[in-house]
Amino acid sequence: MEQNAQERREARRKRRQRNQIIAYIVVILLIILFAIGVVKGVNYVTELGKQKDQIKQEQQDKVDDMFEEEEVITTPEPTIEPEPPVVELTPEQKLDEIVNAGIEVMPLEDKVAGLFIVTPESITGVGKAIKAGDGTKEALSKYSVGGIVYFGQNIRSEEQFKEMISNTVLYSNYPLFIALDEEGGSVSRLSSAGLVEKVDSANKIAQSGEADNAYQAGSAIGTYLNEYGVNLDFAPVADLANVDKSVIGDRSFGSDPTAVSAYVNAMMQGLQDKNVTACLKHFPGIGSSTQDTHKGLATTERTAEEFRANEFVTFKAGIDAGADMIMVSHMSAPSLDESGVPCSMSEAVVTGILRNELGFDGVIITDALNMKAIADYKAADEAAVQALKAGCDMLLMPEDFEMAYNGVLQAVRDGVISEERIDDALRRIYRIKYADKVPE
Repeated sequence: MEQNAQERREARRKRRQRNQIIAYIVVILLIILFAIGVVKGVNYVTELGKQKDQIKQEQQDKVDDMFEEEEVITTPEPTIEPEPPVVELTPEQKLDEIVNAGIEVMPLEDKVAGLFIVTPESITGVGKAIKAGDGTKEALSKYSVGGIVYFGQNIRSEEQFKEMISNTVLYSNYPLFIALDEEGGSVSRLSSAGLVEKVDSANKIAQSGEADNAYQAGSAIGTYLNEYGVNLDFAPVADLANVDKSVIGDRSFGSDPTAVSAYVNAMMQGLQDKNVTACLKHFPGIGSSTQDTHKGLATTERTAEEFRANEFVTFKAGIDAGADMIMVSHMSAPSLDESGVPCSMSEAVVTGILRNELGFDGVIITDALNMKAIADYKAADEAAVQALKAGCDMLLMPEDFEMAYNGVLQAVRDGVISEERIDDALRRIYRIKYADKVPE
């Protein structure tokens, strides 16, 4: 029994050893399997990373290719556009721009007032104006007239007259024509006042036979007018004294249209060289009449053919020489307008002949509207409206300025005269006034 027990203990010991050996073998196998798994896992992860990197690189390459392709498509070769040529405006075009810009901002009331040249008395209400003070300042603020014309009664001394003109210009909101009748001879406001040396009459200048003497006369007059501040001279006289007892007398350079043309143009040039605007007068030629429009109706018996062969030759020569302004008389010329209306009121004469036939594109101004040839037969407003409708651009000295001004203003508001007609006149006026504003 003891032997059997010992055999059983030995058997159990052997079984424990065998189980321990098996356990060790299982553990070792598990360790080996785990190691193999780890190695394979690491290799898998590494390979997977490589695959991801490869895929990522392939995607990046595709994106880069796309941007490269897009850049080629959306970035064409740049084309250089040639710069537009710089258009240099002519002096005439520059002047037009300045004039139009000025007119565009003017109220209608100022536009209408700008068509009038008046005496200082007619806007201030004084009996005799010899200075420009608060009354002148107030008047010019209310009525922005286009110009002031002075006569002998306004001139007392050099200092007084210069100061009067200077203040008047200062008080105006717009450039002014400062005007005188300074022809030489008997029609010379400053020389008659004893302030300047008298210049010979047109007739006496013509007797010299030298057109240069007319230039010297114009230059002398222009020099002293400029010193006083006068910028518009109602001269030279372009009328022909070609009828017996012609109303124009020695104010004319003669009866031959060719010779008179030379004197007229020379005097006009002399004035303009001194920056004084010349105004040829009195279209179509009051020298062909023996009657005085200052005193009443005046008419001429000249035929249209005679006008074209004589007076029109002189005025056309002045136009071709660059005349800026022409004055139309109140004489009736039935051969040019069978209605017999004064020429200043005649569309046939002003627009049909002077503007269209003779090609004058400057300022057309009436003779003084307070002359009896007009004032005795027409109210101031009627005369002003009729003259504008005939084609005149400026209205000189109406009998009643306020009536004439209000009449024209109402005519524009009623459509009797278009505002464009007013603007057209102002363009001509301001082309003269702004001529020195054009940059060189």
